[in-house]
Amino acid sequence: MDRTDTVVVIGGSSGMGLAVARRCLADGASVVIAGRSSERLDAARSELGHDRVDVHPVDIGDRDEVAALFEQVGQLRHLVVTAADLPYGRVLTLTEADVMRGVRTKLLGPIFAIQHAAPRMTAGGSVTLTSGIAAYRPIPGGSVAASVNGAIESMVRALALELAPIRINAVSPGWVDTPVWDGIATGEAKQARFAEMGARLPAGRIGAPADIANAVAFLMQDDFVTGTVLHSEGGQLLV
Repeated sequence: MDRTDTVVVIGGSSGMGLAVARRCLADGASVVIAGRSSERLDAARSELGHDRVDVHPVDIGDRDEVAALFEQVGQLRHLVVTAADLPYGRVLTLTEADVMRGVRTKLLGPIFAIQHAAPRMTAGGSVTLTSGIAAYRPIPGGSVAASVNGAIESMVRALALELAPIRINAVSPGWVDTPVWDGIATGEAKQARFAEMGARLPAGRIGAPADIANAVAFLMQDDFVTGTVLHSEGGQLLV
């Protein structure tokens, strides 16, 4: 990639999305990071510290906001979506608003983004979405996450045919050390939990955001891969 290649990362203000933005910059691309929080976007731009970064606030579940984002971006080569706001709770207690929050951010949002990005993509363009281990190893209280992740993977296969030669793929992460864990445990407790979780995996550790960025970079750069779900989960599917 070079600076004439624009990569849009929705969900790029933290965690896996921020790691993807950092990797794309290192590979020479210009990057637009988008997300709901202007404060987090500004912090991400400062952290990246690069003149090839632009930021745009957007709620991926709002079709009008997504349309405005791509009107401002113009031409792009790659789209990466890591954004998600998934509710967890027993299905008998979930409200319609809970369910639709997950559906809008994880399923409808990527559809909106693809609808507005695909007509603006230059030659060799690709879309990389984010699925997740929940599609294969669901947990009690994770029915919405399991459902939308499974739907993303079906959509990838369908759109790889429909939108060819644009390539459509997904990365399916397992346990990854992202800021979402800070609300579950912090400090030594978090590290102890990560060590226990990692010991259960063939890879011997949980993932880092850079691991997912490596997987995304491969899918963006290999022009013979489409309609594929790339698992980056340290062997979690096996145990």
